[in-house]
Amino acid sequence: MSVFNTSEKGISTFFLTGIPGVEHAHFWISIPICIMYLVAILGNCTILFLIKTETSLHEPMYYLLSMLAFSDLGLSISSLPTMLRVFLFNATGISSDACFAQEFFIHGFSAVESSVLLVMAIDRFVAIHDPLRYTSIFTPNRVFKTGFVLATLCILLVLPFPFMLKRLKFCKKSILSHSYCLHQDVMKLACSDNRINIIYGFLVALLSLLNLVFISVSYMLILKIVLGITSHKGRLKVLNTCFSHICAVFIFYVPIITLAALHRFAKNASPVIRVIIADIFLLVPPLMNPIVYSVKSQQIKNVILAKLCEKQH
Repeated sequence: MSVFNTSEKGISTFFLTGIPGVEHAHFWISIPICIMYLVAILGNCTILFLIKTETSLHEPMYYLLSMLAFSDLGLSISSLPTMLRVFLFNATGISSDACFAQEFFIHGFSAVESSVLLVMAIDRFVAIHDPLRYTSIFTPNRVFKTGFVLATLCILLVLPFPFMLKRLKFCKKSILSHSYCLHQDVMKLACSDNRINIIYGFLVALLSLLNLVFISVSYMLILKIVLGITSHKGRLKVLNTCFSHICAVFIFYVPIITLAALHRFAKNASPVIRVIIADIFLLVPPLMNPIVYSVKSQQIKNVILAKLCEKQH
């Protein structure tokens, strides 16, 4: 038998979980989830459309924002089908192949978003540290090449996940902890040796953590530059250019760090809390990033207002 085939006697269907203890309210919970998904998809599609069609937004910073919107869109679309099936129709079953495919896309788009946030931090540092050379360093061509390389590396990084799960044998347990599939959640159900999965999963998580470290270093350097500015108004102006990105970093990493802390230091914490925080990780960044950038970016705000005025006339 091939190493990539599960045993015929093994489990071929997993069962997803909504929010434990409130199954009777899943239908009502599905309503805000639907609204959040619709707003997230509409918001990110709007950002992509505006950046593509408006020449005033054809700048490196907005190209990076389009990559962030694309990863958010992918994250939403990857998790949307099973979350709605669980909460709206109480359809919890999912085939192993569909589950492995979903976890690949969720982890893949998460890795892309983490990498884009890192490049955006470097972008902000270069813009503040050496504004005169910024346009020559962050050219559109370099931004596109960087985006392509990052996306390729992220795909290659998470590509082994589904194949590593495929080689495992699932005998008894088939109930997952969330309303979508994650690598670490699925591998815990295996009745065969999953040490390779654990080690590789840890290495991928470590790389994501390294991105956060480099982002933190970038902002330490930015803060050093800001503190060297004598004008209070000048400091605020510089920090204001970083506000949207700082919000995006917090929105993305706070749920991840919170979950890691719960697993490490609060193992007896209610599973409901863990499920809600994990859902926040998939729901909130795609929802909030377009809103934050639309509110804080004057150029995007002006383009949106101009489009609305055109429609009114």
